[in-house]
Amino acid sequence: MTDSAFDRQVMYQGDPWVLLVTMPRIVAESYRRLLGDAGVVTVIRTPFQWVMSSPVIEIETGGYMGDVGLYVPLVQEREATRLLEGDGGDDHDLDGNTPEGTNR
Repeated sequence: MTDSAFDRQVMYQGDPWVLLVTMPRIVAESYRRLLGDAGVVTVIRTPFQWVMSSPVIEIETGGYMGDVGLYVPLVQEREATRLLEGDGGDDHDLDGNTPEGTNR
């Protein structure tokens, strides 16, 4: 889901940030919420600007809704990738089973 229109790694506010995905803004905003709830810092890059926070009013009033890049600090890339892939680090499925099929 990445796009060459957005650099894979950038310096932003003095730190290295990496592109996780490129997607429509409304989807990226929901990913931001998921990552933020887990303590991962995010920033969205539109073709026009960097967006550290996205007030709902901006989205509702027609702010840019096309494809954006969702970036995280390089030091949080692994954690963010795990979260987006659905692996929050818990070894149990919804039934309490381990991956091997045994209960703990």
